[in-house]
Parts: sequence; structure tokens; C-alpha cells
Amino acid sequence: MVDSGRFNSAREHMDDLTPAHLPAEEDAALVAVTESLVTAPDIGTSSMFDLGQIDVRWEPDAATLWAFMTPTNRPNFSPAMLRDVRYWYVETKRLFDAGKLPVKYMVAGSRFPGVFNLGGDLELFAGCIERGDLPGLVDYGHACIDVVHRTWRNGDLPVVSIALAQGDALGGGFEALLCFDVAIAERSARFGLPEMLFGLFPGMGAYSILSRKLGRIAAERMILSGKVFTAQEMYDMGIVHTLVEDGEGEQAVRDYIAATLPHHAGHVGVFQAGRRVHPLEYEELKDIVENWAATALKLDLKSVRMMRRLASAQTRLHR
Repeated sequence: MVDSGRFNSAREHMDDLTPAHLPAEEDAALVAVTESLVTAPDIGTSSMFDLGQIDVRWEPDAATLWAFMTPTNRPNFSPAMLRDVRYWYVETKRLFDAGKLPVKYMVAGSRFPGVFNLGGDLELFAGCIERGDLPGLVDYGHACIDVVHRTWRNGDLPVVSIALAQGDALGGGFEALLCFDVAIAERSARFGLPEMLFGLFPGMGAYSILSRKLGRIAAERMILSGKVFTAQEMYDMGIVHTLVEDGEGEQAVRDYIAATLPHHAGHVGVFQAGRRVHPLEYEELKDIVENWAATALKLDLKSVRMMRRLASAQTRLHR
């Protein structure tokens, strides 16, 4: 049995950074990067770990730990979501080391219809920029890269990590997806780094990881374009490993696991070799995110308004 009580007590020691409530505006020009056909998300509750914003499921026959993001507000990386992702990794490793959770595959998805994750907490960003709060931006950025670095290292576990995109992965959501060993996407999912819409750049790992996967020039072109890409385009680039029709994502994950489970150790070894050949050190992420925070404070009022409009478009998804 999983000791969820110890997990819950550990969470109580995590700083709960709550962004101030800020007014939002609407802008139809931004709907293209946040639109969803669903307005009322069907979000469940965790049946395993006691996490507020992640639904965790254990499938022992496949040695697979599933984690579906279940945002209570906007489908982004709020401080609460970052906290829960961090403790998913911390507690999974504790249970694995204790011999209680023989996990071989870790799968991350989302229960929010049409969305994997839309990235950073834009209202928090805007509030910090307006107050000139550099420490607030840096603290948030450090929380993000802590999750990015843990994900890149698979939580220091001998597992294969799989990202399941059944909806849009934008900004920090795309950065997070890039960290996984395998990405499986449904056809309607979209991917991109829209930070250039408000004059900023993605500072939580996008450049580092994309340059390792695609090369520096291709990474810069993607980031500077601000373009939203289709799942087919991501598959053609090699970012998405398996592309399936809508509604077939979870079965595609199970099919992948069933096919690779007999050779699990070899697959783990290949992905570990890739991280050794192209290592990603925490200090690199830290330097970039601190540059990102300093750059954010240079944004003008027009850019901050654009940021708020994008946050408003994200909020509409939850209504």
C-alpha cells in the first residue's frame, strides 16, 4: 500500500506561493493560442497520492504510474501545480527506494479537455512586473526549473517517462513535454512557444532542450517565430514520437508500454545515454531563468497588457 499520509504531510512544508488576483481582459486575437471546444472540464480526483491538482493512478501489471494534471483554475503551471508535480517525483522515488512501488514507466497527461498545459502563470508574471518584483519572478522561475530538471532526469529513477498530449502544450507546457523520453500526441494537439506575443522568451528550458534535440538554429527559429505547430508538424520534426487519432492516446501509451516492457532495461539505458551525451545541468537552467526574470522587468505596458489578455483567454477555458 502507498502511504499517502506521509506524502500529504510532506506537502505541508512546501511554500505555497499564491499569486495576487489580478483583473483580466479579453482579446480575440489571442484565442488562437488558447481556444478549446470544451468549456466545462471533467476533472477527477486522485486515487493514490493525496495531491490537489494531480490524479495519480498505479497499474501494477504494467508497472506504470499515471499522473493526470487536474487544474482547479487555469490549466497552467500555477505555484500549486508546480508543488504537486514536485512532490509526485519526491514521493515516487521514496516509495521506489523503499521497495513499495516497482515503477518502470511514468506517464504524464491532463484531464483538462483540449489542453495538456498552457504554461506559465501569466497573472503572476504581470503582477510581479508591475511591482518591479524581481525576487518574485526569480522564485517562480526556480520552482519551474526544479520541475523541469527533475523531469529531464526522470526523478532519478530507472524509468521510461512518457508525455501524453491529448490537447495543447504551449509555453511552459511545451517546455515540460520536451523533457520526457517519449511524447505521444493526439492529432488535434498543438504545440508552441508564444512568449514572443508579449515580447518575452521562454526561460524555463525551451532553448536548452530544443537546441539539444533540433540544433541551435532550429531552436532559435522556433522560439522567435512564436508559431503554434500542429501535432503532425511536431511528429515530422521528431519531437512527437507517436501520432494517433483523437481519443486513441491512452491506448497508444499502453501499446507502447506492452511492446517495450520485455526490453525495458535496454530502453532505459538508451535514454540515459542520451542524457549523458547531452547533459543538462541545473546551473544552465538557473542562469537562463534569471536572465528571463530580468528581461521580464523590461517589458513595456503594452506587453504586460497583452500578457493579461492571454491570461484572460486561459481563464475562459475554465468557465
